[in-house]
Amino acid sequence: MNYFDINCVEIKKNEYNEEYGCFIFEPLEVGQAVTLGNSLRRVLLSDLPGLAIVGIRIPGINYEFGQLPNIREDILEIILNLKEVVLKGDINQPIVARIKKQGPGLITASCIEVSGISIVNPNQYIGTIMNNEVFEIEIKIQKGKNYELIKSGKLISENNFIPMDAIFMPVTKVHYEVESIQKNGKLSERLIFNLWTNGSITPDKALFSAGDILRKLLEPLSLNQLNNTQLKFKKNKRKLSDIKIEELNLSSRSYNALKRAEIHSIAQLITYSLNDLKEIKNFGSKSIHEVLVALKNLLEINLKLKT
Repeated sequence: MNYFDINCVEIKKNEYNEEYGCFIFEPLEVGQAVTLGNSLRRVLLSDLPGLAIVGIRIPGINYEFGQLPNIREDILEIILNLKEVVLKGDINQPIVARIKKQGPGLITASCIEVSGISIVNPNQYIGTIMNNEVFEIEIKIQKGKNYELIKSGKLISENNFIPMDAIFMPVTKVHYEVESIQKNGKLSERLIFNLWTNGSITPDKALFSAGDILRKLLEPLSLNQLNNTQLKFKKNKRKLSDIKIEELNLSSRSYNALKRAEIHSIAQLITYSLNDLKEIKNFGSKSIHEVLVALKNLLEINLKLKT
């Protein structure tokens, strides 16, 4: 088995707590770098779980188009600002967080009151209270993958939450390059892999989480795990009564002859002996041979007719 090294050559974080990581994989067989890079990229951008705000509830408000008294921003602007809030944590069920702030003053992500979850970018701006009124809002947080779009105006629950498009992806960008190298006198490849996260996960953890997802995905294809018999007979787990003769893809002559004889399923067909089939009108030796071959191809076994 050929092994390759993974070297982390750079990890850094910006003022918004977003993180960047650069990793080098080498040596790889020619052609493997693109396969590995593209597979990791797709998993990182679509399969890693994350947290996102999926809805808000404001007393007296049941739709996203409107203006709150004493707040500089309208509801739609507040929703757009809340989409930029990055959350970090692990939850199994949706939870409700709250903001309750006395004005005047700024409302930022640090004002969100929630337990078990941390705010990655607490300085994210949400809105401004113009006077000494109290601003209150409830925020629904959920775990998910990729992103979810909602229909405008549709309530996400019976509790009058205004829904929001949710972006769960913790990895925001992935880029990779492939270089040709000489290793031990042999032409090989080097994969230079760059990824950016929103700060809710570190680049190295994101990378190895993606690798674990790929490993689990491909595990059934491992020769150590895959039993050839299981693969061969997977189709046979279906009840024979559920398999219609249409699936045999017979010629029109043979198919019509079986239908006229009221044979509609494989279970019915195998109760007939060869002599019984010969008694069916327009069903000769050629049709019988066609049925036997079709049964073998469909079920991947030599299923015998009744003798």
